[in-house]
Amino acid sequence: MATGFFKVPAAHNEPIKQYAPGSKERDELKKKIAAMRKEVRDIPMFIGGKEIRDGKKTSLHPPHDHQHLLGYYYKSEKKHVQQAVTAALAARKKWVALSWEHRASIFLKAAELIAGPYRAELNAATMLGQSKNAYQAEIDSACEIIDFLRFNVQFMTEIYSMQPQSSAGIWNRSEWRPLEGFVYALTPFNFTAIAGNLPSSCAMMGNVVVWKPSNTQVYSAYVLMKIFREAGVPDGVINLIYPSGPDAADVIFSHRDFAGIHFTGSTEVFQNIWKNIGDHIHLYKTYPRIVGETGGKDFILAHKSADAKAVATAISRGAFEYQGQKCSAASRAYVPANIWNAVKKQVLEDLASMKMGGTEDFGNFINAVIDEKSFDKLAAYIAQAKKDKDAKIIAGGKCDKTKGYFIEPTIIQTTNPNYVTMCEELFGPVLTVYVYEEDKFEEILKTVDSTSIYALTGSILAQDRYAIELATQKLQNAAGNFYINDKPTGAVVGQQPFGGSRGSGTNDKAGSMINLLRWVSPRTIKETFVPPVDYRYPFLAKD
Repeated sequence: MATGFFKVPAAHNEPIKQYAPGSKERDELKKKIAAMRKEVRDIPMFIGGKEIRDGKKTSLHPPHDHQHLLGYYYKSEKKHVQQAVTAALAARKKWVALSWEHRASIFLKAAELIAGPYRAELNAATMLGQSKNAYQAEIDSACEIIDFLRFNVQFMTEIYSMQPQSSAGIWNRSEWRPLEGFVYALTPFNFTAIAGNLPSSCAMMGNVVVWKPSNTQVYSAYVLMKIFREAGVPDGVINLIYPSGPDAADVIFSHRDFAGIHFTGSTEVFQNIWKNIGDHIHLYKTYPRIVGETGGKDFILAHKSADAKAVATAISRGAFEYQGQKCSAASRAYVPANIWNAVKKQVLEDLASMKMGGTEDFGNFINAVIDEKSFDKLAAYIAQAKKDKDAKIIAGGKCDKTKGYFIEPTIIQTTNPNYVTMCEELFGPVLTVYVYEEDKFEEILKTVDSTSIYALTGSILAQDRYAIELATQKLQNAAGNFYINDKPTGAVVGQQPFGGSRGSGTNDKAGSMINLLRWVSPRTIKETFVPPVDYRYPFLAKD
């Protein structure tokens, strides 16, 4: 067999297409959206390479047009979960033995398929199924997943190249083995890229995967699975199923070969999963890897020296892009009194200019929230804020689910820094602002740090460098991704590895080598070239 120290293509971030009027990509995407709206897709499970159409058919609808039918998927039962686990374990032996460069080739090919022939389809699926506008879909379901695939291949080779030192007469080396068993990937609705990265990053390192996407992301997950299969992912390496959470948990967390979970979702669900794993820890062949990125209550903090226009733009983009349904979206803001009026004026002007509607109209900046459950939750918080004495709605506040699940971009101003919407995760286009006395910056730093259980993202806007340094120090545990003079969203793979701690997850930094290290179990090998033949050490000799 031919061998070599192979050098993979250098990773680079995929350029973002702009979809401006008259552009080729805009025309192609609009045609793809129109064509997909005319289809009714029949979406199977993928178990051991076979398309399984069995069980209850469940319909899929655009959140912004919930009467329109996109297609059906087949709700998985416990038997399908067991079949997926069995198929994954059956595929493991050959997949583990495959040379790493061939695994690399598969996922590099997947990146190129997304960058080229599948770009419009994956973006259109995200726009229709998850109600993302064209630009938000582009930076997610095209660029970010491409970046994950390319950079993870590079990170994989860097991990394999990490080798120990050897002393005279000895050769020390490390093998980076996949985990012993299967990995469960449980992925969210809000980022197609995350849904693709969680199973593929594990598989890239030689693991086999059972993948359960969010029910509200099945439409684009199906496209991702088509891409993985065309790229050459072998049968059984990634198995795509759609069970309920409890049904999946009953099978997976009681299986002897469960080796790890790669999760993005709510803090409550992750905590319950961790407890479930703990309750079954005596059953497992090995201690499972538990990796999760969970909730956030992300903040924007402005100092009295901040540029009001920069603060306003950070709020408008950070809180309301993709309807605030980003793990990193700004959900609470602290603005000093001396610049508040100027910030408020520009934000209100921004909101007045934002159009809301379906993703098919590229002029709409705001689209629908993901489903009726989310809509009802957000509407209830807004209704309560209208009643509370320590809160007032200064922008938005209207909700309508007649055609789609539309929540106006809403700003609540509160006089209580511990008001409920300053503390609890809402996951929608609702921002709460607390205006503080400009000379009480150090006090507000303590408030920011202690207000919520989360620590995902946050930002400081200031011209005063001493204030920036102070905030950076005092808030060092308040955010896993901290931004200076920017909004708290928009982490780029290979540039800002993403993840938080406290109630926001295990901080294993998607988009970095740190995450991939969680999916390998190293073995250290020591080889002695001329072994000793006498047990006696020199110190035992007589004087």
